[in-house]
Amino acid sequence: MGTSKTRRLAWVLVLCGLGTATAQMTGKTVRHHKEAVQDDSQSTALVQAEAAIGKHDYAGAEALLKQIVDKDSSSYQAWFDLGFVYNALGKSDESIAAYRKSVQAKPGVFESNLNLGLMLARHGDAEAERYLAAATKLTPTDHPTEGLERAWLSLGHVLERHNQQGALAAYRQAAAVQPQDPEPHISAGLLLERQNDLPAAEKEYQEVLGLDPQSVEAATALTNIYMRSKKLPEAASMLHRLADQRPEDAGIHLQLARVLAAQGHTDEAIAELQSTLKLTPNDREAQSALADLYTSTKKYGESEPIYRSLLAGKPDDAELHQSLGHVLMEQRKFPDAQQEFLQAIKLRPNWGSAYGDLAAAANENQNYELAIKALDARAKLIPEIPVSYFLRATAYDHLRNYKEAAANYHLFLQAANGKYPDQEWQARHRLVAIEPKK
Repeated sequence: MGTSKTRRLAWVLVLCGLGTATAQMTGKTVRHHKEAVQDDSQSTALVQAEAAIGKHDYAGAEALLKQIVDKDSSSYQAWFDLGFVYNALGKSDESIAAYRKSVQAKPGVFESNLNLGLMLARHGDAEAERYLAAATKLTPTDHPTEGLERAWLSLGHVLERHNQQGALAAYRQAAAVQPQDPEPHISAGLLLERQNDLPAAEKEYQEVLGLDPQSVEAATALTNIYMRSKKLPEAASMLHRLADQRPEDAGIHLQLARVLAAQGHTDEAIAELQSTLKLTPNDREAQSALADLYTSTKKYGESEPIYRSLLAGKPDDAELHQSLGHVLMEQRKFPDAQQEFLQAIKLRPNWGSAYGDLAAAANENQNYELAIKALDARAKLIPEIPVSYFLRATAYDHLRNYKEAAANYHLFLQAANGKYPDQEWQARHRLVAIEPKK
């Protein structure tokens, strides 16, 4: 009856299609700068243990380091190295305990506080904040700016759980330490997104693009923000940028097609969907979207084989049967359309609009009994509309049941209210012919 739209033409902007930029938790522990932490009391065993660590001989290093701490429990270097070794061996609890001993032995060492904080954070221990905050006030023994930025970033990630404003402040400290690094802005942007402060998040991601114009993370994040904000031209611009950077990424082409279609740029959307299917020929979502766009642009010959292919893979999809039925109706393939609508109803017996479609197809096939039966079933599920009254009236008229025909013509005229002039003229003309003369 033309009362239901093709099922996927109402484009929904799916944020998860692209994914969201993710800040990496700076959870890998660090080594001391060897020259900076050695002291005069360091034993030959410690030198050998350091050499073993350098060769990734962690079992050998562990044995040597345990000998040292058994003899001198105040050796912060040995405890630190032992924490590093235990972490490498996957012994997290032992690693945390060793780093605690190192911090207790010498509290003012940046790396010991950082690594203990990172290990505790990895286990979700709230005490991580204490040691990471301490690290931000200390001086790394090597690469000080990188080390401090890492401490501030790690502290920010921990603070996000209970103090989001503090986390943002930590990210801004990290950005101040390393102005050319995009990572603090990515982390801040993600947090601001979760707070639904989209303008502030957008600003952070724009900062990233200023530092790294090729950042896929920033472009992806901005795309999602623009889509959430319904800024479709901006979203399309970002997606074009991503497609240029990652031409083999089918998901980007699919998402770009969605945005273009929502803007009414149908031909461009079709081209993007075709690009998607060249990369992933069996992508059902892209196939469905392409078929729907062909249908919306009246390219029914192009959409029919796609719907048939989709149904071959999913024969129990009632909406696909209905979509194919509409395409067949438009091509005046009425018997085939009728079969598709019958199948849709078989799969979804309470689908009111499908009964209307079946009635329209049956009427074209001059199967007036089926048309009436379908219209009556429709009326039990959804409200009558002027078209349903008119279609029922003409079906009864063809069957020469003039009493029911006249009743429905009258109902049609009452509901039409001047909106269907051609059909209203026909209804009045038929009423003159079929109603008894008074």
